[in-house]
Amino acid sequence: TLLPLAAARFARAADGTDALLLSCMDYRLTGKTTEYMTGQGMAGKYDHVILAGAALGAVTHKFPDWGHTFRQHLGVAIELHHIHEVVVLDHRDCGAYKVILGHDYAGDPAAETKVHAEMLHRLRHDIHRDHPKLAVRLGLMALDGTVETIT
Repeated sequence: TLLPLAAARFARAADGTDALLLSCMDYRLTGKTTEYMTGQGMAGKYDHVILAGAALGAVTHKFPDWGHTFRQHLGVAIELHHIHEVVVLDHRDCGAYKVILGHDYAGDPAAETKVHAEMLHRLRHDIHRDHPKLAVRLGLMALDGTVETIT
């Protein structure tokens, strides 16, 4: 019957999911994001939420429902899949940063890194406030797929 099959699929998902990944919707990086997670030993072990701007999308006041949606997804991932880590992956040359913040940071890599780090840190703070036991890993992906760890 279908019910036992669905239960078996759920059990496999709950047993194998370690993290929730938040990344941007930019089509240029979807494959590179998957490659990055695979390279981190996370293939098939994470849930994935996509918001324009990733960290910025989750903390912006311009689109408050996005942050609410992220927090709801995080709660479901904790409840259903017992995740122990959140991976937040922003990227360079992000159009959402231009739309939401009204400035193109791509021409100034130092300023771009700084603004992404600010948003990533703000989101990590929010996650830790609500879920202090969750690890939060932050990264900034270049368009070539390399990722700089944000501490």
